[in-house]
Amino acid sequence: MSEIIRTAGLTKHYVLGAETVKACRGVDLLIEAGEFVAIMGPSGSGKSTFMNMIGCLDTPTSGEYWLNGQKVSDLSEDQLARVRNREIGFVFQTFNLLPRATALHNVELPLIYAGVGAKERRRRAAEKLEMVGLGDRMDHKPPEMSGGQRQRVAVARALVNEPALLLADEPTGNLDSVTSDDVMAQFTQLNEAGQTIVLVTHEHDIAEFAKRQIHLKDGLIERDFLNQPAETSV
Repeated sequence: MSEIIRTAGLTKHYVLGAETVKACRGVDLLIEAGEFVAIMGPSGSGKSTFMNMIGCLDTPTSGEYWLNGQKVSDLSEDQLARVRNREIGFVFQTFNLLPRATALHNVELPLIYAGVGAKERRRRAAEKLEMVGLGDRMDHKPPEMSGGQRQRVAVARALVNEPALLLADEPTGNLDSVTSDDVMAQFTQLNEAGQTIVLVTHEHDIAEFAKRQIHLKDGLIERDFLNQPAETSV
């Protein structure tokens, strides 16, 4: 296996007035290609800060971070933006879909930013919507879809650039338990097909779908262990 994520002594400090908040205090972590990892921790544990750094949305105060073999911890904002578009697919709790655009157009968006031609964009977007079971909803807009369907559109959009890493931040936070299980079963299928997934959640039952759990506390890794994913079906 090749490594996707490697961090060494990763720290992030925020200055708030006269106080310095040490959100991450030196995180050493290795995640290999094909893993399905859940990152957990209470409020203030540093999990959101850590997610922002591995998602190249924020830069560390100190330490080093390699993503898919590239050292990204000291890149500029423009360079990080290119890495995000090329290497990372994001799935958020709030879906972040354009309400007036069709599912197909929402999924096309990362390809527009990447400069892909219109015909190829439509082909690849349609392919990903088929993959997540929404081949018959391509012309529907988000308000015409259920929460679970909207999250599947978001997953298709995250995958359309064939990213090395799928990063999901509380992806079931706005969904009921049945729909949450359905979305997590989709993640399980994607992982079984080889997709590397890092999931940030505070829900233990959602973390059980992952193959590995990493628990943060006070900006450090408290526990890192393997578990059996839940039995699911789509």
